[in-house]
Amino acid sequence: MYIDTHAHLDFDSFDNDRDAVIQRAIENKISTIITIGTNLESSRKAVKYADNYASIYAAVGIHPSDCAEAAEQDYSEIEKLAQHEKVIAIGEIGLDYYRMYTDKETQKKAFKKQIALARKLKLPVIVHNRESQQDVLDMMIAENAAEVSGVLHSFTGTMEFLEQVLKTDFYLSYTGGVTFKNSTTDELIINTPVERMLLETDSPFITPEPFRGKRNEPSYILHTARRIADLKGIKLEELAAITSANARHLFALPE
Repeated sequence: MYIDTHAHLDFDSFDNDRDAVIQRAIENKISTIITIGTNLESSRKAVKYADNYASIYAAVGIHPSDCAEAAEQDYSEIEKLAQHEKVIAIGEIGLDYYRMYTDKETQKKAFKKQIALARKLKLPVIVHNRESQQDVLDMMIAENAAEVSGVLHSFTGTMEFLEQVLKTDFYLSYTGGVTFKNSTTDELIINTPVERMLLETDSPFITPEPFRGKRNEPSYILHTARRIADLKGIKLEELAAITSANARHLFALPE
């Protein structure tokens, strides 16, 4: 069984067939999907879906690209949502220096505020990092995110950055991008201990081969897992078992 640790089931691209998408995931041995909030409204929807489907859990938070629009009241509402029994993390939070919809200082303030919330509620963090590697890791260390642990989602970067992350207790999650012919993650995966690894789709984005160019969905996680198992030289079933155990440990998910 697989756990998709990062999907965005609230996005409009699922509006016409969300039930079918979730059913396909179950049929393809995905036992659990964590649907991730990106702002207050998105987080509310994530909690609603977690309430409505036994296999779904939620994370709530303000994405770095959304934090310029977030009012102080939004963070108070996020804190209330985070106390729901099926909310298992604060996320998606972090820094994004690629899109730069929000200036760096505003992003950093939001990231710091939400790490503090995670520590207050004793929930792990799900961290977005795009072209902001060193600042993300430095802030996670400085703000003591290690107290609650967390995951660097959709992990990419240099070997040097990987080595820095592996000196911490944070997990790393890989997406369907690992299946692309021009993927730059092979060396990273080979050097990431499977005991520190999670699987994700980041649905509806980063669709793996052979479906690249189409909408991604949780049932496609098998293609990502197969590529990682090949790179690690282990059986697919072993990868599924270990990464699912990692997710259950990090997010305190039931067996």
